[in-house]
This record gives sequence, structure tokens and C-alpha cells, in this order.
Amino acid sequence: MAALMLQGTGSDVGKSVLVAGLCRAFSNHGLRVLPFKPQNMSNNAAVTIDGGEIGRAQALQAIACRALPHSDMNPVLLKPQADRTSQLIVHGRVRGTLGSGNFREARGALMTEVLESYERLRSQCDIVVVEGAGSPAEINLRAGDIANMGFARAANVPVVLIGDIDRGGVIASLVGTRAVIDTEDAAMIRGFLINKFRGDPALFEDGYREIETRSGWPGFGVIPWLAAASRLPSEDAVILERPADPREGRKLIACPILPRISNFDDLDPLKLEPGLELVMVPPGRPIPAEAAIIILPGSKATIADLGALRREGWDIDIKAHHRRGGLIVGLCGGYQMLGKRIADPLGIEGAPAEVEGLGLLDVETILSPAKILRHVHGQALGAAIEGYEMHMGETVGPGIASPFAILADGAQDGAVEGHVIGSYLHGLFASPDMRRALLARIGLAGSGRDYAADVDAALDEIAAELSAHADIDGLLRLAGAGA
Repeated sequence: MAALMLQGTGSDVGKSVLVAGLCRAFSNHGLRVLPFKPQNMSNNAAVTIDGGEIGRAQALQAIACRALPHSDMNPVLLKPQADRTSQLIVHGRVRGTLGSGNFREARGALMTEVLESYERLRSQCDIVVVEGAGSPAEINLRAGDIANMGFARAANVPVVLIGDIDRGGVIASLVGTRAVIDTEDAAMIRGFLINKFRGDPALFEDGYREIETRSGWPGFGVIPWLAAASRLPSEDAVILERPADPREGRKLIACPILPRISNFDDLDPLKLEPGLELVMVPPGRPIPAEAAIIILPGSKATIADLGALRREGWDIDIKAHHRRGGLIVGLCGGYQMLGKRIADPLGIEGAPAEVEGLGLLDVETILSPAKILRHVHGQALGAAIEGYEMHMGETVGPGIASPFAILADGAQDGAVEGHVIGSYLHGLFASPDMRRALLARIGLAGSGRDYAADVDAALDEIAAELSAHADIDGLLRLAGAGA
């Protein structure tokens, strides 16, 4: 079976989007395509068809392939949490935690399981499109690597290296990668792509040829800035570092950027609404007093993030918003923060601890090792909903007698008290009916746009751009799938 791996000269060069775009382009060629990422580090995750979890980017890439997300698509997922540790997910299930001291040794031991997942995928499709992580030029991390060249060489998968011209220095980043990696790693790289180009590609012809000459690798194309990528789910926390510029005449939804924020792609569908502006509030800034809704997002370390929220003074902003009758929504970890107490007696997130919550919902949470992962559907606020649960811990108390949602299996979720809503459900706002019901509470009519259809259309647009600007036939031949 055929395979192709995209690696980058650094983080945020567009690997995830280009893999998704190639998956859709190859699928449009009539091929059975599946995505794969050996190791991902992200707190944005999705529940899979086999009841596990994988990085959000791989779930999107599965959609691009017109396939259902499966835990084999991302066999090793690291979810950063407090105290310099990461939760280790292997084949979709929690296996424990890794600290900075044992990270390299532990990840190297996972190569066998990575290859097992890869081989299972290969047996089910015509071509696997693989995404690397970070950069192969990080030679200080080469020993025990399973994310880039370690995997490429073990699985004998040809690599195309991506350079980001928008950030500058693309010639040096590509040629410099060739200079610092060892000869056998360099031999796995069979070409390069230039990504995020603005303007006339003819202006870069000389630079393109210089890269080919100095690296010895052929180019497979110059990809323009892909505007449609902004309509895809957010995967990388790098996007949170870019401040929003609120526009006049729109109602604001404000979401504080917590240190261990997770699943912030929950908020992406809100960007479809023309009368709404989503503002991600960075540390050092207050939550805007004019916000119509404050959303507390998911967190990989709820107690630690609640402490950070208080240090920023955001608890004062939230309670002032509450006194003014403003709408507050807490999702997953944010729901836990809205309660009266959070206890971690077993030290799930770090040292055993117990803290007071914000006290806006009459509930309390006890964290526990069991992780709930499941797709759900039901009714909430008078609207049909669907989403998924991904959390550790149980929330109890008088407040759950007024649940947010009634699920199809009869179970209840969350709590509602006046203008405060708490829920464990992710993916809620993808439903047009749910967005309408929420926005009606602040005097807005929802657009009714279908988020899933919008994402699918964006993938088709990206695939069309790649087909126009990249040598798709050459990439398929390199992968072993071409004529």
C-alpha cells in the first residue's frame, strides 16, 4: 500500500491543513485514503468510533478522507497538564502520565505500538497520508523519535518537507534542515512544498530553484495562502496567541485563554454567526465588560487553571458579569469551575488538592481516574443536540436537578441556574438549533448555517487549491500510488 509523510521545518507551518487537503484531494481522485500521525501533543481531542480519543487534527483529516475517526489514526497522544507532565494516551486510552524526566525514554518504547496502528491502517486503504510533529531539524530530540524521521525510517515512508514562506526565511529553513539532519534522515526527504505564499508565485522562482539546488530535493509546488483554512476547526494552541480585533456593531462572546485550555475548537461554530464576535482573552487583559456571554472552556488541569483564572482577576470579572445578569457558559472543566468545590483526592491532575469553585452553580466535582469518552445526542434548551463527552470526574449536588440536557439514553447532563449554564458536552455549538437557542438568550437570531457542511466545503476548496498549485500526480507517484 502507498504512503506519504509531510514534515515541516517548524511548528505551525501548515502541516495539519495540508495533510487534510491532500487527503481530500486524493479521495477526490477515487482513492481510499486514511490519515495518520504517530505522535501528537495537543489538548484538543476528539472521540473516535472505537471509543477512544485522538488529536482534533486527525479527526478533521478523517473527515477529509470521508472516513470515521479511529484511535489508530493517532496512536500516541500527549495532553499537557500541570507540573510539567502530560497525560499519555495510547491507542485512544489513558496509560498514565509522562514527566519531562522520562519523556524521551518512554516515547521511544512506543514505536512498536505506533507501527502496529500504521500497519492496521495500511491494510484498509489505498494510501496513508502521515503528518509529522514539530520539525526533523530538532536534532536534540532525534534519539527515541517516533514522530518524524524515527517513524519515517522505521516504516520506510517517503517524506515531503513543508516550508512556511509567510514567516520569512523559508530558503534558510529548508536548506538549513538539510544541513543539520544526518545523511540517512535526509535520504528520506524526497522533496519540498512552499506553503502560505501571498502574491505572484513567479516572484519566487529564483528562490525555489535555489532551494532545489542547495538541498538536492525537488519542489512539488508553491501553495498560496489558504483562506478556507480559517473555517476549519482550531487544532493548534498557536492560534490563541493571535489577538482578536473586535468589530463594532457585534455582540461579544468572551473566552479567557487558560494555561491548559482544551477543546477550544468547541467555539469555532460561533464564528459562523454574523452578529457575533468571539474574543479570546489572553492573560494580562480583563474580560470585556460589554461581553454578552462569557464561556469558560475545557481544561486539562481544572484546579491549576482555576488558580490561574483567579490570579488574572478573571473571577472578579465573571462575578461582575453575573451580577449584571450576563450569560455564563461553562464547558467540561469550565463547568467544574462554576461549582462550589473541586476535589482531587487521588492527585489525578497533580498533588492531591481541594479548592473552592466560583460558586455560581450548586454542584461540586470529585476527580477520579476513570475517563468518560462517548458520543451523545439529545435535547437542551429546547433544541436537538449532539456532541461528545471527554472528562474525568463526577459532578453532583442539588444543581443537577435542573439539568442542561436530557440525553437519548435518559441520562442527564450539566446544570442550569438562572443565567449560568454548565455542561460536560463538547461540540454543542456545531448544531444550528443549539446556536439559535443560545443566541436567543442574548437577543440574536442564529444564522442556521450548518457547521459540518461549512467545514466540508472548506476542505473541498483547499483540495482544489492544492490540485491547482501542487504536483498531485508527482506526490502520488512518490507515495507509490501513481500510474
